[in-house]
Amino acid sequence: MDGPLKELFKLERLTERAKGKTPSIENSLDSLLQSLREVKDRINAGSVTEDTYVLLAQTVEAKKKEIDEKQREIYNGIARLGKALDKKFTQPLPTYDPLFTSKDAQAALERTIALHFLRTGQFSTAETFIQECKLVIEPEQRTKFQDLHRIVLALKRQDIGPALEWSLKNRDFLRKRSSPLEFYLHRSQFIRLLLAEPLDAGPAISYANATLRSFYPEHAIEFQRLMTSVLYLPKERLQRSPYADLASDSVHTDLEPLFAKEYCTNLGMSRQVPLRVIGDIGGGGALARIEKARTVMKERKSEWSQSDELPIEIQLAPENRYHSIFACPVSKEQSTEQNPPMMMTCGHVITKESLQKLCKSNGRVKCPYCPTESTQANAHHVFF
Repeated sequence: MDGPLKELFKLERLTERAKGKTPSIENSLDSLLQSLREVKDRINAGSVTEDTYVLLAQTVEAKKKEIDEKQREIYNGIARLGKALDKKFTQPLPTYDPLFTSKDAQAALERTIALHFLRTGQFSTAETFIQECKLVIEPEQRTKFQDLHRIVLALKRQDIGPALEWSLKNRDFLRKRSSPLEFYLHRSQFIRLLLAEPLDAGPAISYANATLRSFYPEHAIEFQRLMTSVLYLPKERLQRSPYADLASDSVHTDLEPLFAKEYCTNLGMSRQVPLRVIGDIGGGGALARIEKARTVMKERKSEWSQSDELPIEIQLAPENRYHSIFACPVSKEQSTEQNPPMMMTCGHVITKESLQKLCKSNGRVKCPYCPTESTQANAHHVFF
């Protein structure tokens, strides 16, 4: 994707107001409007001359030329982007039967898109989309997304106050999940105080005693590292110490995705934006591989054996792997709901079908990986 992305970046720079060989269309039009206003003021004041009209005609022609040249640059950029896409994606897009044809399916899709705009902070776009599609999004839900965006923006400004307030209100929820969010918020503030100018560790230590000490039982090692890092001040020395990670910007920037994850989980939503996940997986090669497999199977006049399984493996990034997959060490097949993983008394796990095949007439099973014998009835269903 380097080629298309490079051309897209060039096109984006061309459309910016201050970039490119010629002035942007917006700047040219603004300049022309200013010239027209000046001539209008002269006409109203009675100070206009014949040279004024000549100069105005020249200005109009010059601005028209600038706009034409800028449009030519943009059109050439679009053409180069199209060629780069054609070179990268040699196969035409596949055709499918119309999707989301029913009213319920279309309404669900529109609601998903509207929630995506709200969740990503595109509130004006969301309002326009909601009005045009005549959707009903509960005011309470809109408010919650606005609060999420407000708190995340505060974290970007290194203001932990709003996030900390939310964490205190939802402390029971965070503790049930063993979430480190509240501790990490205080850690971020501690490090900012520690590295603030002029150099003085006193405020940071006082802040740690007031806020971080209560987290010691759950975060003993982290607490000890924070206290020991005081010995390696100033910042330049800390960056060369075993505690260099505490001086990294990630200590503060990682709070934004962590907070968004906990906030959305509290609302019963996925930790990642669904439409973004779909785009990452599909655009990352999954659709191309599935379409290729479908074409090959169509040529061989074969069909998929299972409606809920893929005939090929799709490689996913670690953050997009939501379920653990168990492959039976005996049959080499993946477990399913009908053929779940079963753990024997020795601790080894095989699928239910393999367990049944290894079971003798007396109900006893010898583990294929150790000398232990057990009974089929004593095997437990394992959930990943």
